[in-house]
Amino acid sequence: MSGLGNIIKKEIKELLTPTTFVPIIIIALIFGTMGSSIQGIQEQALEKPVIGIINADNGTLATITSSILYNNSKPVFNSTSIDDKQIGIETVKQKNGVALIIIPNNFTKQIRNETSGDIEVYWIMKGAGLLDTISSGVLQHLIDYINTNISKELIQENSSVNASFVLTPTKNVETTFFKDREFKGLTPDLIVGMLSSQSFLIPIVIMMIIIMAGSIVITSMALEKENKTLETLLTLPVKRTSIVTGKIIAAATIGLLLAIIYMVGMSYYFQGMQISEGGISLAKYGLALNSQDYLLIGISLFITLIAGLSLCMLLGTFAKNYKSAQTLTFPITMLALIPMFLTMFADYDTLPTALKGVVFAIPFSHPMMAPRALIFDDYLLVLGGIIYVAIFALVMIIIVVWVFNTDRLLTGSTKRRKLKSRNNNFNFIRRR
Repeated sequence: MSGLGNIIKKEIKELLTPTTFVPIIIIALIFGTMGSSIQGIQEQALEKPVIGIINADNGTLATITSSILYNNSKPVFNSTSIDDKQIGIETVKQKNGVALIIIPNNFTKQIRNETSGDIEVYWIMKGAGLLDTISSGVLQHLIDYINTNISKELIQENSSVNASFVLTPTKNVETTFFKDREFKGLTPDLIVGMLSSQSFLIPIVIMMIIIMAGSIVITSMALEKENKTLETLLTLPVKRTSIVTGKIIAAATIGLLLAIIYMVGMSYYFQGMQISEGGISLAKYGLALNSQDYLLIGISLFITLIAGLSLCMLLGTFAKNYKSAQTLTFPITMLALIPMFLTMFADYDTLPTALKGVVFAIPFSHPMMAPRALIFDDYLLVLGGIIYVAIFALVMIIIVVWVFNTDRLLTGSTKRRKLKSRNNNFNFIRRR
């Protein structure tokens, strides 16, 4: 019985390590954060949209429309003159509103003549993430509800009204303002749909490249330790800087090949995706990348891969064997997953300031954010990201060189006495 107890204690001690519990704790925190985010999304979906209203028509149907808008939204601007349109748009922007809705002066008359009444909607779009369109989606449902109520009013007034007309008595004339651009005929949902290829495909592909290349480097370091290849390499009369440089250059070469393959595939993909949902041309609205943009994305990805591989090499120095190397890939995986999900569901410009700092600090975020930023000519974010990631990579390389100059790889100590002794013994044997 005592033997069984000793075995149980031994196994518990071996399994009760930070590498076992830290990943689980981090995953639990991530799920908790996701749960809070989902709850916040639900609360946002239930909130009344902030809008501006200009009702230039005093007819019955216009009154019904404005009443529904007032009762189911939070108006921050109210006017009866269409000349106040620009003031209304600016007011809604300042109040972080969703849209300015204009009911023209001939709205009721058009519908009475069985002509679709125009409802002018000027959308104020804050971000291109899926979560950024929740408020606009709520308002869109409210406009559909207006259409339904006008249909009911027309049927009650005249049961012989034209059936095909009464189903759609209103027509939306929509314009979206986003990042200092004006998109006539587009809604926020359409713009997000047009950008969905960048929002979903690119972060996933980048995440896969980073995880794959990172796991290769960490596993390689662990196998070199396990097979004593690294110990032999360190005893050779070769500068440690040369060893690190060689490993970094080799890893960077692989990263460059991956980046080239990725860029070629992405360029062909975008050529095939020039027409988005509904047959709308991306190039028509200036939502397409040019050759210069592809070059910047490639540079960003390549620098990020070097930074990631340097970080993976640093983590690999802590791997004792192949088994322990598998757990060390977890931090890299999480650093790739966090910006992937954020860039897919939210826009960097709409994130809270603290979260912006976290996302910017993660080097893997920048090639994921680059395509959307370049589409809207945000070169400052992309170039700033490239500079930051380059500095991050340089710091990682310096730290790795320092680690290689110590005895930590073999003994876990930062002192070099033992390793120097090995070098002296090795040189003595070579001379003999």
